[in-house]
Amino acid sequence: MSKLGNLGARLHRGEVGYDFVGKRKIWYGVSILITITAILGLAVRGLNMGIEFQGGAVFTTPKGMTVSVPQAETYAEEASGHDAIVQKLGDGSLRIQIAGIDTEKSDQIKDALAKDLSVDAEKINADLVGPSWGEQIANKAWQGLGIFMVLVVIYLAIAFEWRMALAALVALVHDITITTGIYALVGFEVTPGTVIGLLTILGYSLYDTVVVFDSLKEQTRDITRQTRWTYSDIANRSINSTLVRSINTTVVALLPVAGLLFIGGGVLGAGMLNDISLSLFVGLAAGAYSSIFIATPLVADLKEREPQMRALRKRVLARRAQAAAKGEPLDAEPVGVPGDDDTEDAAPAFVGPRHQPASRNRGRGRPSGKRR
Repeated sequence: MSKLGNLGARLHRGEVGYDFVGKRKIWYGVSILITITAILGLAVRGLNMGIEFQGGAVFTTPKGMTVSVPQAETYAEEASGHDAIVQKLGDGSLRIQIAGIDTEKSDQIKDALAKDLSVDAEKINADLVGPSWGEQIANKAWQGLGIFMVLVVIYLAIAFEWRMALAALVALVHDITITTGIYALVGFEVTPGTVIGLLTILGYSLYDTVVVFDSLKEQTRDITRQTRWTYSDIANRSINSTLVRSINTTVVALLPVAGLLFIGGGVLGAGMLNDISLSLFVGLAAGAYSSIFIATPLVADLKEREPQMRALRKRVLARRAQAAAKGEPLDAEPVGVPGDDDTEDAAPAFVGPRHQPASRNRGRGRPSGKRR
């Protein structure tokens, strides 16, 4: 841990670093490939929508059932002719979920299940879910997502600038697309818990992005008054200076979510935990990736198109070429702030009245050079 803390301090001071912005085309290519895979998964396999969105029935058996989950799934599928999802609850009862059936057929399925499971039909609780309820949830989720996106863009455009707002929006769309694509490829059921998880990860995704943007805004203040560093150079340092913080916060957030996903949903068999934990796990990882490899490099690309930044890049490259021709070493630390010793039109090093040194002729001609 001490080595990691030392590395974080060196990254923050700019003593070491990785060229994230310089290799941005690689990251763009990787992101495009992952996004295309996610879109293909959505197009080919589609989302496995839960009963809340399709409509159907949920049957709950009495406590202490000795029938196994696979056997109960077989009974439910034979009775309904549809795919069934069976979960064993903590009290030993079974929750049998069958989508796409109406009220009349649910009574027949209930009687068939009671016979196969050797229980009284009156002891099986049947709840019908209409597809209109799930449609309302989906519409509200889309409305919430749209309002969230608009507010985020407005806030970032005011707090930072429109280029950063655009880059953050691209990163958010990137994270949502990857998360929904993973759901399609894995085949997990999409429930209201999934929708909650998708809306939750948007805030986590923006957290690291805003931290890097804040550092970048601070370090690029009056950037055109120096000729050492381009905007991309300082953007790269902003990523490196916050890299360890982003990794630490992401790992800490992923650990409990991984516990829900792999232990709760996988080992213990609490399948209902998979709905929200998978979206959180994939979204947190994708958000950390996009804040480092997508958002900030995209801001650097947009800023480098400005005439002032183009002119600055020419001056920086000319200075570096001149220093290389003379064999002069360039400074190792990308300061890029006002008061730099070679800033153009920089303020004087001293402000206010200066105390002039005593004249060298004072006391000349006297034996000791001292006043009498």
